[in-house]
Amino acid sequence: MAGMYRPEPPNPTARRQRLVSILLGAFFAFQLLLFVAFRSAPPSKLASTAAATSSSVPEPPSRGTEDSGCRGGLVYVYDLPGVFNEDLLAMCDTLMPMYSVCPYLTNDGLGFPAEGTSLSTILPAELLGSWHSSDQFALEHIVHRRLLSHRCRTTDPARAAAFFVPFYAGLAVGRHLWSANATDADRDRDCVALLSWLHAQPYYKRSNGWDHFLALGRITWDFRRSPSGGWGGSFLAMPGVANVTRLVIEREPWDAMDVGIPYPTGFHPRTAADARAWQQHVTSVPRPRLFAFAGAPRSAIKGDFRALLLSDCQAAGAACGALDCAEGKCIKDNALVLELFMGARFCVQPRGDSFTRRSLFDCMVAGAVPVLFWRRTAYLQYHWYLPTEDGQEGEWSVFIDRDELRAGNVTVRGVLAAIPEARVRQMRERVVEMIPRLVYSAADKDGLGGGMKDAIDVMIDGMLRRVAEQRRNWRRT
Repeated sequence: MAGMYRPEPPNPTARRQRLVSILLGAFFAFQLLLFVAFRSAPPSKLASTAAATSSSVPEPPSRGTEDSGCRGGLVYVYDLPGVFNEDLLAMCDTLMPMYSVCPYLTNDGLGFPAEGTSLSTILPAELLGSWHSSDQFALEHIVHRRLLSHRCRTTDPARAAAFFVPFYAGLAVGRHLWSANATDADRDRDCVALLSWLHAQPYYKRSNGWDHFLALGRITWDFRRSPSGGWGGSFLAMPGVANVTRLVIEREPWDAMDVGIPYPTGFHPRTAADARAWQQHVTSVPRPRLFAFAGAPRSAIKGDFRALLLSDCQAAGAACGALDCAEGKCIKDNALVLELFMGARFCVQPRGDSFTRRSLFDCMVAGAVPVLFWRRTAYLQYHWYLPTEDGQEGEWSVFIDRDELRAGNVTVRGVLAAIPEARVRQMRERVVEMIPRLVYSAADKDGLGGGMKDAIDVMIDGMLRRVAEQRRNWRRT
């Protein structure tokens, strides 16, 4: 009988080897196709493909929009729920127990115009439109409105290098500071709600806040309540704000996330021509007094330094002009302060209720040279605005050792009178040159023009530099 064909039993090992060979061949063929396709694709498409696969939120642009003059990048302004800003403005009658701040928050935070006020009696008529009665705590509103119309603003967060959070924390916390019935929870409630909202935003999540910033219209200490209780809110002690840059009128010198920016003054030029006209005015105005002091003594404080300065000023006779600001007189009528400082070559600037005071900037805008007694009043505060490297603080200010003054070893008049007149002139010229960078302009989106920068322009430049430095760090983490 013819033998029957009997197929060999299946060999599982051989079948697996053939299957592996087939799969490896298909894999390498696919890799070859990808290589050919990617070599022929344009670079921009490759970049967008990579971005799309890495995250749903695009990385910030590495360069700014050069055709707008914003070479450092663009700024996105969050559209917050009204409870965090606009609703607070509507409470202006009740935000401060001493007076209504409603008039000072008009005109986008600049306050009511100078025309028709006491300022109109001491200002050139052509410059009245650049002056307002501004409140020293209106910074949040001023910065917000200016950024909304700034040429470096973008409404597309994907194009932004930095993100501004327009939370009016100073108003939110400030309305509870003098309330006898307010609790710590009351002072923190709006801040906790803001952080909850912010942490849900995709662009915050991308960087964990390193490229975000906000402006605070009160000093940093109003937001640093001790865990054991006490004054103020605890906003800046909350972990959720640890990576966010805070632009504040008085910073904590040893907190790198605090950046000092100027107190608002009453001068808000609309154009570079307005700023130059004011510079010319304060340069030419007669200054019969050597120095001046505006402030109220603190009789309840033992060894009050302000009282010492008032006594020193009185002893100087006609060389010094003094203005007692008790009972809020200087707040209610800032023309008194401006007129005093415009009539002096120097103005003494002791610490205020804290280390800083608006009067420092009133002094410089008036074209007078500030005389300081604490380094934390200016030198450790406003690095973007007041140069201090390599002894530059000596170009625009005078520092007197307060202990030497207390001991009677020196007098303010003696120190200032010993400065050569040529040197005084140089210092005053330097102060006047700095004025545009220290004020918040009322300019439109094109700015003051003529290459002149105001405090907001300086702020944006500094913030974009800071973000670029921070980005290198958070990209590594």
